[in-house]
Amino acid sequence: MSRVHVDRGSVSLVLAAGLASALVMTMGVADVATVLAARSSARTAADAAALAAAQELAFSTGGDPATLAGTYAADNGATLTSCDCAPGGLEAVVEVTAPVGGLLLFPDDHVVVARARAVVDPPSTT
Repeated sequence: MSRVHVDRGSVSLVLAAGLASALVMTMGVADVATVLAARSSARTAADAAALAAAQELAFSTGGDPATLAGTYAADNGATLTSCDCAPGGLEAVVEVTAPVGGLLLFPDDHVVVARARAVVDPPSTT
């Protein structure tokens, strides 16, 4: 038997292994992109929530800064988990969570966390 007949299926095995590893790497890149998009969305929601709470602290309309922050977080697809925005203060620090969505390699439910801080610097009255 010649050497050609012995090595006949080895190219198929190498090609199959190469395709499988390329598929796994592509799925990993897609998962990273999904997580980065969710993180960006969570940061946007945290920024909006912190700014809304800070604005309520600075120019009170009689509402609760934490409730307003929660509304803005929800409008941006996140859930407010904490709001350190005491009435009468000039600083709002919020934390939100946002769902990542379905991942290809890690199908469990995942969330990203984002924090934001907004400080009000009222104009001087002199």
